Amino acid sequence: MPRRHHAVTLQQATQESPTLSMLTALTRDSSERLRAIEKLIPPTLRPTIQAGPIDGTSWCLLVRSNAAAAKIRQLLPAFEAHLRSRGWEVNSIRLKIQT
Repeated sequence: MPRRHHAVTLQQATQESPTLSMLTALTRDSSERLRAIEKLIPPTLRPTIQAGPIDGTSWCLLVRSNAAAAKIRQLLPAFEAHLRSRGWEVNSIRLKIQT
């Protein structure tokens, strides 16, 4: 019996799939966290950072270089405190260098 394939929008797919729905929510949350700390990031470093995955109370920032990561690492306690003050449960932020 032939299968019928029909196109669905991304919104329909995420609404119909619990897994996609969860991934969409986590992606949105990660982006909101990055926006929340953006003013704490020096302007020259902002383009080097992307929001990464959330794993429970741990959040990951994707960084383009080791040099940028070294500078950002010094700011992590301030980022964590700021996020907690805004209601996010963040116990740690880890950095992942993108190569």
